[in-house]
Amino acid sequence: MTEATQDRFWRGCIGETALETHYDGRRVRCYAERPADLATMVRDLVARQPDRDAVVAGDVRLSFADLDAQVGRIAGGLAAHGVGLGDRVALLLDNGWEFVACLLACNRIGAICVPIGIRQRRAELEFLLADCGAVVLIHEAALAENVPAVEAVPGLRHRFSVGGPSAGAQPFEALLTGEVAPQVAGIDAEAVAVILYTSGTTGRPKGAMLTHFGIIQSSLAFSRCLACTADDRALAAIPLSHVSGLVGIFYSTLIAGGALVAMRAGYKVPELLATAARERVTYTILVPALYTLAVMQPSLSDHDLSAWRIGCFGGAPMPEATIAKLAGLLPDLVLVNAYGATETTSPTTIMPPGLNPDHPDSVGQIVPCGRVEIRGEDGAILGPGETGELWISGPMVVPGYWNRPDANREAFVDGAWRSGDIGTVDADGFVKVFDRVKDMINRAGFKVFSAEVENVLNHHPQIVEAAVVGRPDPVLGERVHAFIRPVEGAGLSEAAVRAFCAERMSDYKVPEGVTLTVEPLPRNANGKLQKPALRAQLTEPTR
Repeated sequence: MTEATQDRFWRGCIGETALETHYDGRRVRCYAERPADLATMVRDLVARQPDRDAVVAGDVRLSFADLDAQVGRIAGGLAAHGVGLGDRVALLLDNGWEFVACLLACNRIGAICVPIGIRQRRAELEFLLADCGAVVLIHEAALAENVPAVEAVPGLRHRFSVGGPSAGAQPFEALLTGEVAPQVAGIDAEAVAVILYTSGTTGRPKGAMLTHFGIIQSSLAFSRCLACTADDRALAAIPLSHVSGLVGIFYSTLIAGGALVAMRAGYKVPELLATAARERVTYTILVPALYTLAVMQPSLSDHDLSAWRIGCFGGAPMPEATIAKLAGLLPDLVLVNAYGATETTSPTTIMPPGLNPDHPDSVGQIVPCGRVEIRGEDGAILGPGETGELWISGPMVVPGYWNRPDANREAFVDGAWRSGDIGTVDADGFVKVFDRVKDMINRAGFKVFSAEVENVLNHHPQIVEAAVVGRPDPVLGERVHAFIRPVEGAGLSEAAVRAFCAERMSDYKVPEGVTLTVEPLPRNANGKLQKPALRAQLTEPTR
């Protein structure tokens, strides 16, 4: 796809761009007008709009001036405990004002923030804290049982507990009693601001290094493509410790001067709807299953959700029944598909608002300044419409993984990140993602993309979520097997599932086995489907 084609869809929201060299030789197109670093971005916002809402979290409401005051105190407290440029500060915190303030405090003093999902268990935490070399851990008191013992992570010098006492930890309030720390001078835009551990389903997680520069570039892409302004109010109902919550929601809204409305884990859909109505939420990123559950709520029509203008989603297609119901109940809501990864600092593609109905099988257009090449197994660049691996480059691609030169050599080639996803880019620049390379099913020589079958299943009005894996077979090699969580009380049968698929795809793609479950499908701490766990169920001996 040419830049002219790309600009055609994003004309009016790109702004001035320029070719620049970053990360020791990557030549990338960038937004020319941008904050120098994340701390400077916040400082300018506070000066421009001190009294506007910055964060709403439960009963706490902080203006930009209020938030800045808390950030300054926490930054001062961290500095007083010896935290400085490049030191790692880990956050085991739920969505809330403390998460946001600690994150921005790290930005202010040039420390590296390491957000960790609150579903991580002790053994996982031991690895993550040791791998990144964290010197400080700020954690929820309620999660104390998962915090490693002192001797397990000897490099962790200080621990602070939020929301109550915790053995071996100082109270969070101890960080708020020192002098306010000023912004450290001369933060390098290419310095690492955040380490986010990838949620790989096999092997040890890798720490992707998100820089000030990359976060700013990605935030500008989301903000400008979705026309975000200071009047926007974004709902964080997904974890801020995940790249979609951190960059796609928080930083992208912040860079436009908008407000964050944070919801803690464990909320129910009625609570989400009530919060969105009360706070006049305009922007969300949710998984398709949540939109489906929302339209099934009898109380949906009781809430004034007229301010809700953008509903982003990703990871799976939006069921047609959900789309139709949303159009009837919330006619001003525009659904926007997007695709990205931790390694791309969130968005690689965004569907231009309003075009989703015309391209239901696409994840959108490549973001301004981004680039996607489709390459074959030999690394050769393929043409429009040809299927291969997505190689992604641009200012949003991270410089690499923390202390993993081996993984860097494998995953990053000439400034491009090898995504491991199979897809196509058509002549108009619309991207389709079919599957992970490792998730492709080989049934008697026929290649079956599990994501393609999942896409069909997710359009069934009685299916909440679905996952497709290969079941080992001594004759065919693999057979297609589907794990399905149906709508409660739907009475869906295996035969009905197969019949639905048979009407919509080739016979060899139709699931030969179906497992129906009332439980949510297994996901890791970052919400990604754990297909190895599903495959294991198929190989366990029956009793």
